[in-house]
Amino acid sequence: MHAPHALGQAGEAAAAAFYLARGYEVLARGYRHGRAEVDLVLRQGTALLVFAEVKTRSGGQYGPPETFVSARKKELFRLAATHLQEELDWRGDIRFDILALTLRRDGSFLVEAFEDAFY
Repeated sequence: MHAPHALGQAGEAAAAAFYLARGYEVLARGYRHGRAEVDLVLRQGTALLVFAEVKTRSGGQYGPPETFVSARKKELFRLAATHLQEELDWRGDIRFDILALTLRRDGSFLVEAFEDAFY
């Protein structure tokens, strides 16, 4: 059994590996602006910046991981994303993803990606 913090860290590492395997570059992990945090900031080529919220659960007894992203979390997420875009002077497209990870019995993760999840 994983402690919640360790489970979250393992989930974020698995999420980064998921994106890396698909050709994305990880620009930041745990990017913070004030009270807002973005778990992963990724770039695909020169045209797309992706802000990913990673939700990791040890099981489905309380519902799917992706349902735990509140309206307030989305608001803070957008705030951090806006700040980072200004910081980078980003002119390309952006996307907000949710990566839902559920721990399997063998210790691996079931990964479900929800692209453009905030719209």
